[in-house]
Amino acid sequence: MNSFLILSSVYGFQISPLLILIIGMATVIGMILFFRINAFIALITAAIIVSLLAPGEFSEKITRVTEAFGETAGKIGIVIALAAIIGQCMIESGAADRIVQSFLKILGEKRSSYAMMGSGFVLSIPVFLDTVFYLLIPLARSLYHKTNKNYLLYIMAICAGGAVTHTLVPPTPGPLFMAANLDINVGKMIIVGSIVGLPTAFIGLFYCKLTNRFMDIPVRFVETETKLDPIPESELPPLWLALAPVALPVVMISSNTIVSAIVDAAKDKIPSKLTPYENLANTLSPITSIIGNPNFALLVAMSIAMFLLYRQRKTSRKEMSEMVEKALMGAGVIILITAGGGAFGAMLKQAKIDDAIENLFASGGGDHMLLFIGFGIAVLLKIAQGSGTVAMIIGSSMMATLLKDNVSLSYDTVYLATAIGAGSMVGSWMNDSGFWIYAKMGGLTEAEALKTWTPLLTVLGFASMTITVILSYTLPFIRFQTMTFNIF
Repeated sequence: MNSFLILSSVYGFQISPLLILIIGMATVIGMILFFRINAFIALITAAIIVSLLAPGEFSEKITRVTEAFGETAGKIGIVIALAAIIGQCMIESGAADRIVQSFLKILGEKRSSYAMMGSGFVLSIPVFLDTVFYLLIPLARSLYHKTNKNYLLYIMAICAGGAVTHTLVPPTPGPLFMAANLDINVGKMIIVGSIVGLPTAFIGLFYCKLTNRFMDIPVRFVETETKLDPIPESELPPLWLALAPVALPVVMISSNTIVSAIVDAAKDKIPSKLTPYENLANTLSPITSIIGNPNFALLVAMSIAMFLLYRQRKTSRKEMSEMVEKALMGAGVIILITAGGGAFGAMLKQAKIDDAIENLFASGGGDHMLLFIGFGIAVLLKIAQGSGTVAMIIGSSMMATLLKDNVSLSYDTVYLATAIGAGSMVGSWMNDSGFWIYAKMGGLTEAEALKTWTPLLTVLGFASMTITVILSYTLPFIRFQTMTFNIF
């Protein structure tokens, strides 16, 4: 294999782009699934192999891998690191607990499943899904002890809300990477991901209720149960402050998205013809371009989250430093994997796979076929290696090869991202860490988890894909100025 790579690189043997794609995919899936090698190593290895097989100067074939790795890390590294700190602060300060308790008070005990779903939906925006489930499982157990029923419904509802935003709404790593890789404005990804995700979560909750009717799963003791007691309500922060680390960056990033869209739409107008809100947008644009930058918005949110932790726990400098270091260690792995995925995708572009795949699917279904291709690739990757984040990284990297500069889709590129995110939920089973966290912390057997978790994630995936396709036809392009009320 090594001799073949060297000969093809030095002497310029032309290898079919589709064969290079197959070799790259086989390398990633084989190393992860069969040899149990870390996803980062698998992705970088595949990127180097693809680069060696692709056209180009032999002396630059390794260098371009490192350059692509650094470019991707520069786009998403800071945001992922800051989001990890925010999530850790929210858990330790009790902010996450306060959000859940508020949902329960507003909706009441009879609608507890909606509270669980809503809490999962909100908390999985800045906090990883595994951590959200770890946080909410004690409340699900407590609700069961109060009502003596619906335990399965409660734990499935957490997943119905959390899985959706985990795969569709930044700043979680998968959606964030897709936005960067497909050149989608992060604010637009947040808004459209939420639009697709909210009805999907309710569809998932409906499925949870059906499953709960036909399966009676009791609460079983788990070893971690005694460590998961919720913080007393008297020690929790006020709701407005608890929500600030989540809501503020969303508002800041979205403000820049909306203002930029209005400015772009009005750039060809003469000044005297501008409407009042277009003049206001032009005035605000220099400000929103700074405060709406994802790196700056998450930095502000992190500062608030750290202040919140200090306010609630009187955390010392040493304890704060240890907490930040703990969060960054977890974020570092995600950054390496996402940057490795970016390098892999960039090398696929170097191999001219975009032309080959474009020709392969040129006769079928128009450019909407790309939505189904992206969805299908993500499904296969999810089933093969388990990680939804990795499926989104590789899937968007591959689909980005089709979006050449001169290609104009008949719908917004953000729908391609939500289609890939939808596919990354389908087929979750025993090779997915989320499956085991759900099973072991929920006190379910493997068979029970396969009958509940796996179908639920599949329903969520197909529901979000259906909504994506509908929106791509009915609202093909997201123009925020058309969504803005003219109040002047």
